Amino acid sequence: MEGLVQFLRKLGRLFVDDGSLAVALILWCVGAGLVLPRFAAQSSWSAPLFALGCLLILLVNVAVSVARHRK
Repeated sequence: MEGLVQFLRKLGRLFVDDGSLAVALILWCVGAGLVLPRFAAQSSWSAPLFALGCLLILLVNVAVSVARHRK
């Protein structure tokens, strides 16, 4: 049983290297999917706002990783 658990963890790490980044992006996608259609449904700003949110999450994650590795 222990071998199966280790295998599944390693398999998960193949697809998700940084769990906090993955969780943040999933939450952003869900939040944007719920909010953007209500406020910017017919606007041309929906896609840029979504992309900007993803980029901001990535930049924050990189900054946190750099700060963690410098210590």
